[in-house]
Amino acid sequence: MRLVFLGTGSGWPTKRRNVSSIALENRGDVILLDCGEGTQREMLYTPISFMKISRILISHFHGDHILGIPGLIQSMALAGREKPLFVAGPDGTEDMVEKLISIGDFKKTFEVQSLSMNDGDTIDAGNLIIRAAAVKHTTTSLAYSVEEKKRPGRFYREKAISLGVPEGPAFGRLQNGEIVVVNGRKIRQDEVTGPPRAGIKIVYSGDTAPCDSVIKLAKGADVLIHEATFSGDMEEKAREFGHSTSIQAAKIAKNAGVKRLILTHISPRYEDTDTLLSEAKAVFEETCLAEDLMEFPVPYDN
Repeated sequence: MRLVFLGTGSGWPTKRRNVSSIALENRGDVILLDCGEGTQREMLYTPISFMKISRILISHFHGDHILGIPGLIQSMALAGREKPLFVAGPDGTEDMVEKLISIGDFKKTFEVQSLSMNDGDTIDAGNLIIRAAAVKHTTTSLAYSVEEKKRPGRFYREKAISLGVPEGPAFGRLQNGEIVVVNGRKIRQDEVTGPPRAGIKIVYSGDTAPCDSVIKLAKGADVLIHEATFSGDMEEKAREFGHSTSIQAAKIAKNAGVKRLILTHISPRYEDTDTLLSEAKAVFEETCLAEDLMEFPVPYDN
């Protein structure tokens, strides 16, 4: 998997940061996490095509997270898209999407399907499971985990050869779960592979004050993308507007036992973000702060 940060600011665009949007690339498919204004233009500066987006996961309905939807859909239509686009978000998503795509007079060349999600709801998306969790903001808001289903265990080449399996396509068939017949004997995948391995898990907080639901959702995640709108000295302001400080985000990551924390949704007041990053790293060392157009590959560790 690979993450590409298309917008890392909060509230309104600045010269340095566009508003919230993150592309998650998985096997050539793209899931968009929120869709702030100008998202499709940001994608032109990345290796990812907006035509590859299959799903948009909306955290909440504040403008800096949804106003890119009509422009994105119009661009897709003008480029001749035919395959459906799926949009999920909190209660009222169907109505929100209908209103947004009614803006402007453009030809719709594809279907836009939408779904409202609630705390604990899941979506089976091929090799991925998407899970929503309610978080604490000034309006109904969701966090999401995107997790690969279990992967086959490691392939034991020597074991397969000892059982008489010929090298070549038969190895691939076994790794894909097929049965291979050798001298009348059926060889199954579990005879030549180790135990199933966990897939990559990525969690996106959306806009939220610190809350236990994010800790629960992010347990053991490879990457937690958490908002850090304010620095530690503005905790009261963060609480007032339903946001988190960089220190609070780091504490969430530490309590959840994640492998990596990426801070985003940075207030326009911070041209210099060194304080935000240093505050977080003092609590949770494996922290970085996202910049627009930053790419972050998420490797397997097993």
